[in-house]
Amino acid sequence: MNTLIITISIIVIVVAYLIWQFRKIKNMPPAKDSQFVITLSDVNMIQKISHGVVLVDFWAAWCMPCKMIAPVINEIAEEMKDSVSVGKLNVDENQKMAQKFGVRSIPTLIVFKNGKEAERIVGAKSKPAIIQILKKHMK
Repeated sequence: MNTLIITISIIVIVVAYLIWQFRKIKNMPPAKDSQFVITLSDVNMIQKISHGVVLVDFWAAWCMPCKMIAPVINEIAEEMKDSVSVGKLNVDENQKMAQKFGVRSIPTLIVFKNGKEAERIVGAKSKPAIIQILKKHMK
């Protein structure tokens, strides 16, 4: 009987902690974009992705995984500023481009090479994984 009470107590504590963490992330303000991250829109996106390798982060302010990956996007933009352009497109404010490129879930990262989609990453990925994909398309 004591084991059951201890087990239930531990489960309640873990669930309470997870709820607290969820609310903390949900209410977290979006990370401030790096100076090397281009804000994209329905108006300027096609022109901005037309030359070289460009990583575009399709995101929304309410998306928790988008908030989690934002610092990684900023770091990549700063570290690779000489070889890759990095942009962010808010899908709530720019639905035309999100629809044009078939973005159905966020975060979605699309690597463009000279205006054409080269690779798509759906969901939050690690910084090394994203950099490896970018380097593959820089050749």
